[in-house]
Amino acid sequence: MPDPAGWAATWPQLVILFVFAYFCGSIPFGLIFTRFAGLGDVRKIGSGNIGATNVLRTGRKDLAALTLLFDAVKGVVPVIVGAYTLGDDGVAVAAVGAFLGHLFPVWLKFRGGKGVATYVGCLFAAFWPAGLSFAVIWIGVAYLMRYSSLAALLATLATPFVLVAFDEYLYAEVFALLTAFLWFKHRANIRRLVAGEETRIGQPK
Repeated sequence: MPDPAGWAATWPQLVILFVFAYFCGSIPFGLIFTRFAGLGDVRKIGSGNIGATNVLRTGRKDLAALTLLFDAVKGVVPVIVGAYTLGDDGVAVAAVGAFLGHLFPVWLKFRGGKGVATYVGCLFAAFWPAGLSFAVIWIGVAYLMRYSSLAALLATLATPFVLVAFDEYLYAEVFALLTAFLWFKHRANIRRLVAGEETRIGQPK
């Protein structure tokens, strides 16, 4: 049975870590990069999203790549901090905090991105073999079906099962939760996929 005193001493640290991770995740890099480039508010074009896919609609592939990279890094950094300070519990709390920060940033009235890049960043930092599995599934589905959203949905759906296969049960539970949030944020994409109206990779918007 866990030592109650030990748990009491750990909870404040977990709360602090969660808050740190949330604020890391809530940095809206897509919005920051496009504004600094003089392109205005990325939320007023395309899907209105702050992620790399919508930044790409500005015509700036470099800014889209930077957004993708930094949205992943804001998942990597808190998870690594959590791992080195509080172990597996720290990884779990940091991953949830960073991901929710991206989805629901306080600075943008809790209207953030859809979370794929941050999800991948958290996953690679938590358990890199599962991150590689995600990448393989995403690339395979995207190549065969030409739908970026479908590739992300299927890769995230597979992730908890991959983690269970590696006996990473805590991480499997965490990423099952994150997957549920990610699917919720992609509900419009899911409706378009079902209706056959989702934009394919390389297809004009």
